[in-house]
Amino acid sequence: MSIRRLSRHDPSPAPRLRRRPRAVRTAALLAAGLTAFTVSAFAPLPGATAQPPTSTTPFTTPNTDDCPNKTTPPPPVDTSEVPAPGESAPAALPIPASPIGGKQLGGCGLVLPSGAGQAPEGISATAWMVSDLDTGKVLAAKDPHGRYRPASTIKVLLAAVALRTLDPNKVVTGTQEDANVDGTRVGIGPGGRYTNRQLFQALIMASGNDAAHAIAAQLGGDDAAVAKMNARAKQLQALDTRAATPSGLDGPGMSTSAYDLSVLFRDAMSIPLFAELIHTEQVDFPGYPADPKIPGDEDRPGYPIGNDNHLLYNYEGALGGKTGFTDDSRQTFVAAAERNGRRLAVTLLKAEVQPLRPWEQAAKLLDYGFALPASANVGTLPDGETDTRAADSTAALATPPLAGADDPGPSESNRNDLQMTLIVGAVIMVLVLLAGAHRLTRPR
Repeated sequence: MSIRRLSRHDPSPAPRLRRRPRAVRTAALLAAGLTAFTVSAFAPLPGATAQPPTSTTPFTTPNTDDCPNKTTPPPPVDTSEVPAPGESAPAALPIPASPIGGKQLGGCGLVLPSGAGQAPEGISATAWMVSDLDTGKVLAAKDPHGRYRPASTIKVLLAAVALRTLDPNKVVTGTQEDANVDGTRVGIGPGGRYTNRQLFQALIMASGNDAAHAIAAQLGGDDAAVAKMNARAKQLQALDTRAATPSGLDGPGMSTSAYDLSVLFRDAMSIPLFAELIHTEQVDFPGYPADPKIPGDEDRPGYPIGNDNHLLYNYEGALGGKTGFTDDSRQTFVAAAERNGRRLAVTLLKAEVQPLRPWEQAAKLLDYGFALPASANVGTLPDGETDTRAADSTAALATPPLAGADDPGPSESNRNDLQMTLIVGAVIMVLVLLAGAHRLTRPR
């Protein structure tokens, strides 16, 4: 029976996941019922605004023309990035003297090729990029080198490092430390036996932080794994990127950009096993044995795990991708698709689920990219490993923004969600009371 927990990394359940405990299934059914009721009862009338009825402000794509995140990601909303006692937060990453990838990519707003039509509407991602996986051309972008948090999309970098280092057929034993990690877990248990291939499946398909921990342990532990990840990013000229954790949980100094995430994903896609795993919809995952120290404890049987990337199931030609979410990063996403022999990648950073879910935003941007001529080009991704000595020549850092200066506070969508939840809750209570009254008065 499954014990995968959906938390800060993946707020929406993946399709075709394994069977969950009865309490979780009950909660899921209730949630589904509430969702269906809300949609039917509060759907906008024809011609009405698609915004929630409590909102009077229409959606607008976040404006980045003034480069608010040129040096550092937006201020955190929680304490996840507070340094450990005795440690200090790392300094902001240096800004290269010339934009990596070309002059046009130094812009912070929309960067579109000459003659291109308007960018798609409904994109809540603060930064995004569409690029060609094969040629390395950047087709279009928004705030390409703006710095944001990657959340679980950084697992792409961990996978690229580990797949080149670890034997996929080696069997490792799960530990209690694996099982205790924070965030989304696929269900590794102490004493369970897993091939590295199965750990990679859990990492890439189901975003398991426990799998990230088990993989990092084989690279020398979390700190050593992070050092290897950052070294690889630098080799690829992904100079906006600094991993702080192997899994993507927020930590001091965590950073990436839409450009860098495109670079990291393209590098990972050059590994056949990575490309295979992100395109896999469902696999069986092993269970683990009972704990002999716990009286009456029973063996946990294996179960299927599903890919949590909804684009894979809903977009023709989808090759796969990686999702991510934390409170500080918000929604992040990277994916690729193929059409008429052309393979494009899309990255999203600091997105929300309204007005479209991240995979739907990615689909719109992919459609936009495929509609552009093959000659469209606003920049380039590095070709393989690059000498970074020239990139190490950096301009003086701008003064970091004051803490809280760019903190948007609670989003309008969050407030609307709370109000809608209260309304639905009240309606459900009335229905329960009516049902109880009917039961008391019906003939026996």
